[in-house]
Amino acid sequence: MRITAFLCHNYFVNANTNMNLWLFRWPGWTVSFIALALGALLLSCQTVPITGRQQLDLISSQEEIKMGDAAYGNVLKKSTLSHDATGAEMVRRVGQRIAAAADRPDYHWEFNLVEEKTPNAFCLPGGKVVVYTGILKYTQDENGLAVVLGHETAHALAHHGAERLSQQMMTQIAAESAAIVLGKGDPQTMKSIEQAFGIGAEYGVLLPFSREHESEADHIGLYLMAEAGYDPRGAVEFWKRMMKAGGGKPPEFLSTHPSDEHRVRQIENWLPEVVPVYEKHKAAP
Repeated sequence: MRITAFLCHNYFVNANTNMNLWLFRWPGWTVSFIALALGALLLSCQTVPITGRQQLDLISSQEEIKMGDAAYGNVLKKSTLSHDATGAEMVRRVGQRIAAAADRPDYHWEFNLVEEKTPNAFCLPGGKVVVYTGILKYTQDENGLAVVLGHETAHALAHHGAERLSQQMMTQIAAESAAIVLGKGDPQTMKSIEQAFGIGAEYGVLLPFSREHESEADHIGLYLMAEAGYDPRGAVEFWKRMMKAGGGKPPEFLSTHPSDEHRVRQIENWLPEVVPVYEKHKAAP
């Protein structure tokens, strides 16, 4: 059973008897430590915007943004900004509209188009967004790009990176302190942070979020693009193009995402929720 479900839902109450029997076998100081840890974890349960899902988040927003900034700087050092002025301007234009819909005034939004043929994109905490040139042939236009930027921005908005890092911290809490996980200057620590936010430290490629996170990012992303004035119905065709590009095997970008049929079906089920939002905002600049 996942720790988030155990701590953030009624399972915690239902498992009370078994927990008491389990704790009884441990020394007193260990029980006290566990009790304090569980109390802190319960206070760390957060609600994801739009979907309302409960998540475990042990990382403060300020610390998350700092880590996002550090990872972003590391990626840019290893990347080449695109010389496609038209494409770069489109990324910034669409990105700013998605950013306005995300409503995070504490984020310092940046949108960069990077020369890389892999069809990827990502948004880090703090509003640092990178789009690879390889994905533009699949987005085809601004609306298609809004699907991608809405989805990636949703990962940051829903604190998926911090949630995954929190889960990593939980697996180490018995043996290591949080200070080690969040330490500064250590290359291995930076690699762990980058992986938690979906970026490979060596090549800057997107590493997979969980399927739950991917589905949630799809859902939130539809709302973001709709509020930004982009037609969410375009998401169906975009994902079909991406799946078709992979032939019988999904491309790396989709390797751990929901299956094509499941993803499209989910999006189609969400459209009745988000199309009215688009209709309300489509005239907006």
